[in-house]
Amino acid sequence: MSLFSVNAILILSTDDSSRILAKYYSAPHPPIGVAPNSTNYPGANPYPNLKEQKAFEKGLLDKTSKQTSDIILYDNRVVVFKMESDVMLYVIGGADENEILLYNVVLALRDSLNILLKSSTDKRTIIENYDLVSLAIDEIIDDGIILETDPVIITSRVSRPPVQDIASVKGIDLSEQGLLNAWEFGKMKLGERLRQGL
Repeated sequence: MSLFSVNAILILSTDDSSRILAKYYSAPHPPIGVAPNSTNYPGANPYPNLKEQKAFEKGLLDKTSKQTSDIILYDNRVVVFKMESDVMLYVIGGADENEILLYNVVLALRDSLNILLKSSTDKRTIIENYDLVSLAIDEIIDDGIILETDPVIITSRVSRPPVQDIASVKGIDLSEQGLLNAWEFGKMKLGERLRQGL
């Protein structure tokens, strides 16, 4: 078990076996005594190129489409997954990683997406809201390190501002001239208040 407990997080389509979103992680620095291009240490990305990633994803989807459990060992990796509508959510860790911790990550991802996408977690909605999905994943995991598993906190950091707040922000001029005008206006009002006080 290491700090870099997640090797990859995947969202794959069950309809056509296509990749919707995939993030593979590796530790930024290999441990001392390990060759720089080695993938044989905890936290290393075992699939460094696209061809290997696609082959792994295809085999993984074939294997998990027939499974009834949510945790499997595939290609010497612990894989936890959840199916939502027509997509599969995967969290992949090393063989020595804690399955419960990885399972909490996939549950956090599923619940966050349900909150962000208003219980419509399907391929079309994920693609239309790709920015929110990607931000949610970044709030959960950073470089393979698990940061947060509470879906309410994750969605509060990711979600868009309420519509009524957007209207009040539209009238503000944030250009350089607009900021100078605001400065002059503030300076004038402060001068008036100081003269009234004297």
